[in-house]
Amino acid sequence: MRRPTPTALLLLTIILFGLSASPLSAAKPLPPVGEVSIELKGVGAIFGVSWGHGVLWFKGKKYPFRVEGLSVGDVGYAEIKARGKVYNLKKPLDITGTYAAVGAGVALAGGVAGLAMQNEWGVVIDLSATQSGVKLNLGPQGLTITMR
Repeated sequence: MRRPTPTALLLLTIILFGLSASPLSAAKPLPPVGEVSIELKGVGAIFGVSWGHGVLWFKGKKYPFRVEGLSVGDVGYAEIKARGKVYNLKKPLDITGTYAAVGAGVALAGGVAGLAMQNEWGVVIDLSATQSGVKLNLGPQGLTITMR
């Protein structure tokens, strides 16, 4: 798997700052239409990079995907396992795209955290994650999902 170049990371950071300026819709999304399971590894020293894979369960079928991410203000290393509900998904391919969220938090060995993210198609993933390792995050978080 190719690692992002410093230029790509900087560009993604700028995009994520722009996306984070527009908050998620205040209206409650439709009922969940699917579920996801994601496994990530991440490392950071000012900029954090994450990579991994996941599965979407939608209308009784499994759809594998890849995940890459970037965050600002990361320090440390972590392995993350997350599960969550998917909202506003009309077809499996809509799960792809760049997801953004803004938050600050710390997860220590065995920590549990929650995060809601939205992509450019309006798909919302509400994740609940457990994390091993120690990683501090102070800035925007983003994930890009591509189908395998």
